Amino acid sequence: MDDWCVYMLRCGDGSLYTGATNDLEARLRVHRRGRGAAYTRSRLPVRLVYAEPAADRGTALRREWALKQLTRPEKLALVRRRRPVALPGRRARPSASVRPRGRSPAPRTRRRR
Repeated sequence: MDDWCVYMLRCGDGSLYTGATNDLEARLRVHRRGRGAAYTRSRLPVRLVYAEPAADRGTALRREWALKQLTRPEKLALVRRRRPVALPGRRARPSASVRPRGRSPAPRTRRRR
């Protein structure tokens, strides 16, 4: 399968994970079994909240890098603007609130030296 895409997962702790793949359904199964990226293994369950197609592997990896450079509020705005994601052959389900569960982390501040 050569249908490359970039995707975002919401992890069990409310964090977001971004990746690129050429087989989204298979990659999601791997993530959900705890055999995906090291980041998602300890943050199960994961839920697909965003996906966009890419022309080829290089385009997908460049877009993945660009998404990873966004701040959390920018990523959440992107997820909010997109329609609910549906896997091929399935109906899209409305997503829950994009706010993380529990308390949000304190904003990061730069330390002066």
